[in-house]
Amino acid sequence: MVEYQKKDRYSIYDLLEIVKLLRGEGGCPWDREQTHESIRNDFLEETYEVIEAIDCKSPEMLREELGDVLLQVVFHTRIEEENSAFNFDDVCDEVCKKLIIRHPHVFGDVKADDTEQVLENWHKIKMETKGQETYTDTLTSVAKPLPALMRAQKIGKRAMRAGMDFSSAEDAVACIENEKAELDKAIVNGDKQNIEEEIGDLLFSCVNAARHLGVDAEMALKSSTEKFIKRFAITEKLTRAENLDMKSMTIEELDIYWEKAKNIISMEEN
Repeated sequence: MVEYQKKDRYSIYDLLEIVKLLRGEGGCPWDREQTHESIRNDFLEETYEVIEAIDCKSPEMLREELGDVLLQVVFHTRIEEENSAFNFDDVCDEVCKKLIIRHPHVFGDVKADDTEQVLENWHKIKMETKGQETYTDTLTSVAKPLPALMRAQKIGKRAMRAGMDFSSAEDAVACIENEKAELDKAIVNGDKQNIEEEIGDLLFSCVNAARHLGVDAEMALKSSTEKFIKRFAITEKLTRAENLDMKSMTIEELDIYWEKAKNIISMEEN
């Protein structure tokens, strides 16, 4: 057992000390074994749980999940401190300096009258501080582990700043039809590799269209997925009420119940 004085209320400094003790001699065997790689997915999971708390509009849930994300930050920082690479103060120092540098209209004498000007300055400063010399550099810097739709939309937005973009939402939507035609051709040819490529192009064109129409592609797909689950649940409930097994029914038979489910949801919403 390690020595630590319990308190009624703890601070960030207590969290730093607790993680240090957990990783130290006499601490927790599990915590001591962890590496950046072993807890990588934990960081992702905790981040998504913060997003869920935001979606649920729950301050209590948000407070807890933000704490879990903060723990991840402290834990990863502690690993590097043990390697004499950097510590928590260094992390705080760097982000503070970044905020000051990227807000010259607040901490300097640069004038920015609206959000558009603020963002323009932000992107310009970001390129300079990160050593990004070309527009391509700004695209390749978008994190690869991001969800595919989110990453595609972000890359499309950055390409737009270089002038590489559709001139209108109509043109972006029309591209969907073109990509669909190319997918149809690949399917006829039976070329699996080409089919995968064309499906990717079709998805990318949908993301571009969403961006031009002011829609978040990631959120749109999330909403559609939840809608599908809700309709599926009602469809299953309707079939079960008639002692029917969905798996043994034809798609045409299921479509009848699917339409009933849509009507039920529509009436509930109205």
